Amino acid sequence: MAAIVYSPRYQIDLGAHVFPTAKYPRLRETLVARRLAAPSDFIEPPPASWDDLALVHTDDYLDKLRRGTMGLAEQALLELTPTPAAVEGFRLMCGGTLLAARLALGLAHPPDVVDHPGPDPGAHRPTRRLGLHLGGGFHHACEDHGEGFCMFNDVAVAIRVLQRDRAVSRVAIVDCDVHQGNGTAFIFAGDRRVFTFSIHQEHNYPAFKPAGSLDVALPDDADDETYLRQLGGALPRVLASGPDLVFYLAGADPFEQDRLGGLGLTKQGLRRRDALVFAAARELDLPVVVTLAGGYARLVEDTVDIHAATVEEAIAAFAA
Repeated sequence: MAAIVYSPRYQIDLGAHVFPTAKYPRLRETLVARRLAAPSDFIEPPPASWDDLALVHTDDYLDKLRRGTMGLAEQALLELTPTPAAVEGFRLMCGGTLLAARLALGLAHPPDVVDHPGPDPGAHRPTRRLGLHLGGGFHHACEDHGEGFCMFNDVAVAIRVLQRDRAVSRVAIVDCDVHQGNGTAFIFAGDRRVFTFSIHQEHNYPAFKPAGSLDVALPDDADDETYLRQLGGALPRVLASGPDLVFYLAGADPFEQDRLGGLGLTKQGLRRRDALVFAAARELDLPVVVTLAGGYARLVEDTVDIHAATVEEAIAAFAA
């Protein structure tokens, strides 16, 4: 079995909101019900420290979140209310992505982690070179503000911590959310140690899309074959950048019935997408960190199904 980073505290009360944080506990239940994971496989992460967050985000922005002094215009840009519970929930998910990265690199093992919910935390070791996180992927957050439901840029924080600790030399980000990762592109602009790749719907949020290392903008209603052909053509270039670690944002929102997306991918197409990414990384023996990113299907069960398929494909690819 794989070690899976997750906390029940990921279900944050955001009020009436399109972002279904209930997908996180439902996904955990689904993985156990389908015997893709045992209860003892789930690891509770520590929250990211404020010092770690400050490697990416400005002191002024973090101070507003800690003190609860964010203005209404900034909250409108974030598109959620930064209550103390929300701040702590997103900080926890930021720590979850960092823990998953350390698991993928072999820098952490379940016995090293406190608060393990299973009866025997030593019974399971991470699936080889894979860090699974049932959360994260908040790629719109920038240094000095949050955007689009993204309070902290968890992938950027994890990378900056690993760079500080000299755990990685080069990193690649494979962002398959339906929306372009503008915050990630801004943060790593000019950092040649980080290759940022995004494949997304062209005519969708955000309005301004800063250039990453490689961007593939797809037309509205692009189908499975169009998507997979473009992704398959881009991955060799991404991985040719020579990363020590790959962060995969496995967004469920390219799904044809997503409320905030406009692409035409089926569930099977999304599963093939996941398999393609994992196969490319495994061929080069590259460790991968999986984050869930977006997913806003009309039925939350569809989003959960898509995320569960991502986990299943990851475990199958890295179990050898």
